[in-house]
Amino acid sequence: MICLGIEGTAEKTGIGIVDSDGNILATCGDQLYPEVGGIHPRDAANFHAEHIVPLINDALDESGLSLDDIDLISFSKGPGLGPALRTVATAARSLSQHINVPLIGVNHCIGHVEIGKLTTGAVNPVTLYTSGGNTQIISYEAGRYRIIGETLDIAIGNCLDQFSRSIGLGHPGGPIVEKHAEKTDESVELPYVVKGMDLSFSGILTSAINKYNQGVDLDVVCNSFQETCFSMLCEVTERALSYTNKNEVLLCGGVAANRKLRSMLEVMCDEHYVDFYMPPMKYCGDNGSMIARLGLLAYTDELSGIENSYINPKYRTDQVNVTWIKDIPTTSITLPKNISFKGAEADILDAMWDDKEVIIKHRLKKNYRNSKLDDKLRLERTKKEAKLISDSKELGVKTPYIYSIDLENKSIIEEKINATKLHDVIINADDKNNLQKLFNLIGKDVSKLHDGEIIHGDLTTENILIDNKKPVFIDFGLGRYSNLIEDKGTDLLVFKKSLTTIVPDYYEELFNYFIEGYDNNDVFKKIEEIESRGRYL
Repeated sequence: MICLGIEGTAEKTGIGIVDSDGNILATCGDQLYPEVGGIHPRDAANFHAEHIVPLINDALDESGLSLDDIDLISFSKGPGLGPALRTVATAARSLSQHINVPLIGVNHCIGHVEIGKLTTGAVNPVTLYTSGGNTQIISYEAGRYRIIGETLDIAIGNCLDQFSRSIGLGHPGGPIVEKHAEKTDESVELPYVVKGMDLSFSGILTSAINKYNQGVDLDVVCNSFQETCFSMLCEVTERALSYTNKNEVLLCGGVAANRKLRSMLEVMCDEHYVDFYMPPMKYCGDNGSMIARLGLLAYTDELSGIENSYINPKYRTDQVNVTWIKDIPTTSITLPKNISFKGAEADILDAMWDDKEVIIKHRLKKNYRNSKLDDKLRLERTKKEAKLISDSKELGVKTPYIYSIDLENKSIIEEKINATKLHDVIINADDKNNLQKLFNLIGKDVSKLHDGEIIHGDLTTENILIDNKKPVFIDFGLGRYSNLIEDKGTDLLVFKKSLTTIVPDYYEELFNYFIEGYDNNDVFKKIEEIESRGRYL
C-alpha cells in the first residue's frame, strides 16, 4: 500500500509519500516566513492553499509515481491552527474523492514519533518532542503514547521565537538565538522551572528579555537562555528514563535542529548508558512523510472516510488508541558493577559505615549542564534533601537515617533499607484490591508531609519503599518547603503520572485509594486544575 500524507498544522506545508514497507518515496515541503511578528493562522491557511497542489506534483515527480499509484490519503487532523487544519483537511478530502481511495486523519505529534522510529531504528524510546507548538516527553505504555511531562505554558520553540521577536531579532528565533549563544561561554542566572515532570518557560522568557533590556550582553543572554531551557528539558527526559526504565531516547521536532540541545541530550544519554536517536533533519521538523507513515500504521476501515475527517485543533497525543504496536521487547540497562542504582538525580553506591550497611547517594556532575548552574543545583539539592529527610521523621513519616553529609562531593551517606520498591509491589500484586490499604497509608503519610509544609518533589513509585507493609520515603532531592496548595497539587500529580507509566489500565483506582488516605479535597481539586494547563486541555 502507498500513502500520500499532507501536513499543515502551522506554517509548514508538507507532502510525503511512503509505502507499507517503510520506504520513504518522497518528501516535499515549503514554509511561510512572516515579514513581521509570528504566524497568523489565516496567513498559514492561505499559504497551504497556494502550495499543497504544487507540492503534490513535486512529490509525485520525486517518487516517480502518478495519482493512480496512491492507495491511501492521510492528513494532520491536529493539534494545530484551526484555519490551517481546515485547509489541509479540505484538500485531503478532495484528493481522496478525486482518486477514489480511503482517507484517514492522524495525530501530528505521534507522526513525529513514528517517523523518528522508522528513520532511526529506535524501538521503544522515551521521546522528547520539541517544536514551536509542542513540548512533550512521551512514552508508549499499554496501548497509548502517554505524556509523562510537558510544558505548562508555552512550547520551547515558541519561547525562542517570542524572545527573538521581543528584542528585535526577528523570526524564527531558534537559529538566531543559537548563533548568538555560540559566541560566548559566559552566562547569567535565569529562573530554572521544573515542576515535577512538567516545565514552565514563560518566566524564563520574561527574565531573559529583562536581562537584555538592562544591558546584559546579547550573546550572554542568548547563551544563558539556551543553557537554562535545555537543561530543564534534559532533566525531565532523564527523570522519564528513571520512571520507565527504558534504554532509548528519541529527539524529534523542529527544535532538534539546535546543535546545543542535541549535544546536551547525547551527553545525558551517555551518562545513563542509554542510546540516543534523532531522525535526519528533514524528518525532525513538520513534514508530509510522517503523516503518510502514520496513516499507513493507523489505517482501519472504522477510522477512515469523510465522516471521520473532522479536524481537532486540540488533539492530544494521549487521546489516540495505538492499535499498530503489538509486542514491545523488554529493555534493560547494564550499569557498572560499583553502581547499584542510577537515578535521575544521583548514583546509588553500596558501602559500609561503622560496620553498618549504607548507601552513598552521590550527585555526580551533570556534564550536559553549565558548570555554574550544575554546581548550584547539586549543592542546593544535597543540603535541602538532608534537612527534609530529617524533618520528615519529626512528622512521623518513615525515612532513612542519615549518617553523614559531604557537601564538597555533593553526597549523602544514609541507612540502607532492604525493602521493596512500590513499583515492584504494584507489578507483582496478585489482586489490585489488596493494594487499597497500602495506598491509603501512603496517602496519609504524604498528607503528614504536606501538613508539615514538606513537598517531596519527586513522589514516584521508585521513591517509596515498602517495608513490612508500611511506606518508607526516599530521595527528597527535588523537595522543598512550601504551604502552597499549588505545590502540594504538583507533588500529587507527579505521583499520579508515575502510576500511569506502570499500570495505565487501573492507575485511577490506585490513585483514588491514595486520595482517600490523603483526605484533602482542596488539594485534589488543584490537581485537576494543574492538569488542565497541559497543552490543548
